[in-house]
Amino acid sequence: MEATALIPEIDLCCSVCFDIFKEPVVLKCSHSFCRVCLEKCWEEKSSRECPICRREASMEEPPINLALRSIVESYLKQKTDRETAHKSEARCSLHGEKLLLFCKLDKETLCLVCHTSKKHTNHPVCPVEEAVLDLKEELKPALNLIKEKLKIFTKNERECKKSAEHVRSQMQHTERQIKADFEKLHQFLREEEEARLAVLKEEGEVKSRIMEEKLADITRHISTLTDKITATEKAMDTEDTSFLKVGP
Repeated sequence: MEATALIPEIDLCCSVCFDIFKEPVVLKCSHSFCRVCLEKCWEEKSSRECPICRREASMEEPPINLALRSIVESYLKQKTDRETAHKSEARCSLHGEKLLLFCKLDKETLCLVCHTSKKHTNHPVCPVEEAVLDLKEELKPALNLIKEKLKIFTKNERECKKSAEHVRSQMQHTERQIKADFEKLHQFLREEEEARLAVLKEEGEVKSRIMEEKLADITRHISTLTDKITATEKAMDTEDTSFLKVGP
């Protein structure tokens, strides 16, 4: 048995139509889709992006995924061979004959001998192949309904991921904006602090100069008065006649 027989069928299904790949093409992001499915997606969205990772696709026509196409073809061939072999090997457990007929009333496969037995007298029968086709046709509506539901859930999942990504993007943008606004505020406060400190320093220096000048003036007056007091006291220590000559 070839290696492709070990690959699960789900791994060979397109994520858009959920069926086995038909003419698979590959995008530069390495995701593959049926060519028709991909073109339909691009027509509906009016944009060329990967339906899975949403990465922008090249404007060039996507190439056929030759390796994947080969695997799919090999898988389908093996599947057909297995089904054919199974049909050819299916035999009646009672008579050992091939099960060629299907009893619509009892819902079981029959060989030609079973068909002629009393158990199935007057029972409506048809060839096994016809019964298989009828059953497949009966299952198609239910299968299609399941596929449609899966498409809806897949679409909702994409929309939720898109919304979540938008929320994250908005949050990051708002966070950057808040940080930028507070940085501006901090810069303004730093500049305001420097300006006020500069004004305070200048006012302090002016007041200090004024006080120094006043102190120097007071010191000169004190020195002058001190000299006068000393001279007056010295004069008062002289004789009366001399003191009169000096006068006040």
